[in-house]
Amino acid sequence: MTFINRLPPLNSLKCFESAARHGSFNKAAQELNVTPSAISHQIKGLESFLGIELFRRTKRKVVLTEAGASYIKPIKQIFEKLEQATADLMSAQHAGSLRLAVAPAFLTRWLMPRMERFQARYPDIEIEIRSSMGLQDFSIGDIDMAVYFGNGDWDDVEAHYLRPIRLAPVCSPKLIKPEQPINEPEDMRFYPLLHVSKRSDEWQDWLLQNDLDPKAFRRGLMFSSGSLTAGAAAQGLGIALADLSLITPEIESGQLQVLFHQHLNTSRSFYLVFEKNRALTPAMAAFKAWIIEEMQDS
Repeated sequence: MTFINRLPPLNSLKCFESAARHGSFNKAAQELNVTPSAISHQIKGLESFLGIELFRRTKRKVVLTEAGASYIKPIKQIFEKLEQATADLMSAQHAGSLRLAVAPAFLTRWLMPRMERFQARYPDIEIEIRSSMGLQDFSIGDIDMAVYFGNGDWDDVEAHYLRPIRLAPVCSPKLIKPEQPINEPEDMRFYPLLHVSKRSDEWQDWLLQNDLDPKAFRRGLMFSSGSLTAGAAAQGLGIALADLSLITPEIESGQLQVLFHQHLNTSRSFYLVFEKNRALTPAMAAFKAWIIEEMQDS
């Protein structure tokens, strides 16, 4: 038995839902990109089909009748379910792909050296990686996930903690003068300290954590990112606080040396983020599980 002939036209239901939501045929017409008379025609056709008056017309607005108010509730739910079903279907079509935004330093220093392991485990997942310094607007962009650095207090995203960041002082061996060796943390007062402009409190916190007076230490150059301070340290411009996991090549090559293993336990960390309440595709779920595992291992 089929009920198709007992259903009103979908277009008339769309017009009804929009007009009921706005309380206006004119606003419904603007939303659906048709004329107000077309909306009125569709509503009259729907009322004729149902044999029920859905709106009371006045000069300034339209108001749902009792029957119209009762009818709009299930109609609204049907459109919401239809929209969700469409989104789920489209998402499933891209289940084997992932678009990821990552800060440049984390991308080149941590993620890229490990991507071969991800590809080996998930050879059927197509991944597109973009370098990005800013926050993502997942509601209007095409990015599925991103890796942020911060306190985890961003709006409208699900933020999954990856691992703590422990910063340690590093410098180029060429910086250290024979007559002014660095044997103890207080010996760093003879050399400039390199700072990240948006995290200028890190050196002060490290020094206080080690019972040292920040006023006794030289203030050096300030840079916009941790990768730039590490690069400046490798050039012999001063001492930087660096996440050792991101400067492994420089340490192994001898460009940088770790002065002390007293780490600054900062509240800032790496987080994997994506749009709040979004259902994860298989590719997103796979990447989430993999990066958490890799972070724990490292």
